Amino acid sequence: MRFSMPYEQGPIRPPSEAYSLLVRVTRNCPWNKCEFCGVYEGAKFELRSVEEIKEDILRAAAFHAQRGVAVKTAFLQDANSVIMRTKDLVEVIKFLKETFPGIERVTSYGRSHTLAKRSVEELKELKDAGLSRIHVGLETGYGELLEYVKKGCTPEQHVTAGQRVKEAGITLSEYVMPGLGGKKWWREHATETARVLNRIDPDFIRIRSMSAKPGTPIHDKQERGEWERLNDEEIIREEQLFIQTLEGINSYFASDHMLNLLMELNGKFPEDKDELLGIIERYLELPQEEKFNFSIGRRLGYYMRLDDRENEEARTHVDIAVERLQRNFDGDMETAIIKCMEQMI
Repeated sequence: MRFSMPYEQGPIRPPSEAYSLLVRVTRNCPWNKCEFCGVYEGAKFELRSVEEIKEDILRAAAFHAQRGVAVKTAFLQDANSVIMRTKDLVEVIKFLKETFPGIERVTSYGRSHTLAKRSVEELKELKDAGLSRIHVGLETGYGELLEYVKKGCTPEQHVTAGQRVKEAGITLSEYVMPGLGGKKWWREHATETARVLNRIDPDFIRIRSMSAKPGTPIHDKQERGEWERLNDEEIIREEQLFIQTLEGINSYFASDHMLNLLMELNGKFPEDKDELLGIIERYLELPQEEKFNFSIGRRLGYYMRLDDRENEEARTHVDIAVERLQRNFDGDMETAIIKCMEQMI
């Protein structure tokens, strides 16, 4: 569908923007050094001109009008649209809303390093123009890990950026990557990330589990034995510690990425904290063979929740898949799960 559009689109958007109009205001990523990301490998960052973007918006309007599609939300691509000059981005957002008067929400990715350099007044200008939400890839709040994966920002920049976005009145989604610290730093990753988020109190905390994609620097480190991947159970124990350390916030916790194991971890802090921890306890109390069964079922799309294991038809399909994978991988179910995950990326 993307390639048949008469206007330009970038390669990715957040899961929560699946049905949004995609408006490409920049191309690729101005940083492009994060060791876990291969989305923009070899691609040069470019700022599109305001006029070029407006032409795309007009083409998008004509395209959707011909099909009778009502556009309610829009997402500004690519990786860090807020790097545009504030006055230019304001002009783009205003034009977008004038062209699509039915738009109720306009969102964008934004790097903490960039947002920490924006004044609250500049961010308020974007808010007044119509920017509703900013998605930030926090990934981790642990300083040593941020350096290790070459994130290009510090914990303090994460805090400054998040607090300024909130002060400007823009809804803030912070993305956390369980498993990023590997076996070496899983505790520090969990606790320090929670402490950074406690200071920010974002509107959303969104979980997207780590998977070392072949071709990325972190995968190369894994192959050399320099970074050790956590298995599913270890990631869930990390999430448990992370949630336990979250305090004094009013954020909505969302597990809305396909690589997450426990997709049912969704709830509002502080009132749903115990319920989230209860779901984790249910998983951890499962016998090991049931944990493997659930992991395989999730990766193959048969299960979304722990209770889905009770669905007879789904369970039959998963049991057959588990038997096949045990044969194919000589009983090494951890490797089988990794291969299933790689098919999902």
